[in-house]
Amino acid sequence: MGTEIFHQYESEVRSYCRAFPTIFKRAKGSFIEDEDGRRYLDFFAGAGALNYGHNPDFIREKLIDYLRDDGIMQALDMFTVAKGEFIKTLQEKILLPRKLDYRIQCCGPTGTNAVEAALKIARKVKGRAAIFAFQGGFHGMSLGSLACTGNQYNRMSAGTPLPNVNFMPYPFGAMEKIDTIAYMDSVLSDPNSGFDKPAAVLVETVQAEGGIVVAPEEWLKQLRALCDKHDLLLIVDDIQVGCGRTGGFFSFERAGIVPDVITLSKSISGYGLPMAIVLLKPELDKWLPGEHSGTFRGHQLAFIGGAAGIEMWTSQGLQQQVEQKSLLVENSLSNIIEELDPRLQLRGLGLIWGLDFSVIGNSDLVERVLAKCFDKGLLIENAGRKGQVMKLLPPLTISENELQQGLDIIRDSMKECFLRTAGQSYKHVVTR
Repeated sequence: MGTEIFHQYESEVRSYCRAFPTIFKRAKGSFIEDEDGRRYLDFFAGAGALNYGHNPDFIREKLIDYLRDDGIMQALDMFTVAKGEFIKTLQEKILLPRKLDYRIQCCGPTGTNAVEAALKIARKVKGRAAIFAFQGGFHGMSLGSLACTGNQYNRMSAGTPLPNVNFMPYPFGAMEKIDTIAYMDSVLSDPNSGFDKPAAVLVETVQAEGGIVVAPEEWLKQLRALCDKHDLLLIVDDIQVGCGRTGGFFSFERAGIVPDVITLSKSISGYGLPMAIVLLKPELDKWLPGEHSGTFRGHQLAFIGGAAGIEMWTSQGLQQQVEQKSLLVENSLSNIIEELDPRLQLRGLGLIWGLDFSVIGNSDLVERVLAKCFDKGLLIENAGRKGQVMKLLPPLTISENELQQGLDIIRDSMKECFLRTAGQSYKHVVTR
């Protein structure tokens, strides 16, 4: 099969295929293979939807067994064995050990739908329309979540005003000089500030699409206290950085806070299947029956995969593995920076890392490095302001040998592109 059929018939809205211009056919573990049999090491992981890798045997066998037994496939929000097993596993393996008490809302199968549901319940419970979000945040492409997304390119696609959201400074770059919490406290306390009191604050503890920006633990604790002081709900968007990506199962665990509402999608299904849920404190569960609805708010195979994914997380000690692999990534990337250009900035934790090229001032350098990585057999994408951050998002289950293989490809690709940029030597790049 050639790519002509896609160019001729598929919408121009397609995106990732432009960076990875081949036709993929199969995948296993940390590798994805195209129709010509070429294998690519995957540092993309379905944009965070494949934390457990491609087609993990443990989850696959659970899905096959369910299909072989003619398990029900479409049940809307009816009671099913598959849903019951997922809820039981999530409660017993994840929530109860962390002393977290949440109702589980099964919403539409995309992350943006989970955000929409979280915003709606916050507005319903608090009786206020406004939301505080953060500069650099990304929360989805439907109108409510898009209103909370900072990226202007994405916002322009709406073609309509995106009201009732005020953007606060996130502790990054020039904004680090601003005491965001004090600023928010000031505008919330001042009746002349011009800000409508919000129903909730929506935050990513690590801005992934925003450039792998990690919020300080103390800042997150202060944000929790601020919400309590002003009667605001704290919504944590854990869609991309939850399910073990940052180390703990939830990204906010490191700060010791408890959100009022959590949105989860992507890897919550364990297998890359469409699924999204909202966790909300019981006292906030003020929905009327069917008030937030959708045909596919109960994807049965995703329930099976989700329960199996949680079993994998707990039984295989993935948190400890992620912590070990995180050190390998950090050390390797630090060595690359020291060798090529100390101005490069490294950010991340767990198995989400970003290498920021923006300080170099060569706007197409990161694109050339990514293209070179692809040529050498590595899938990796960019993120951040103006796309200047190389974003590492490998499966949590990747072996250390595979992880090092990918890091070596990054190093070699950067060397070639930096050498071309400098025109002389690596040392020239460092001292220019």
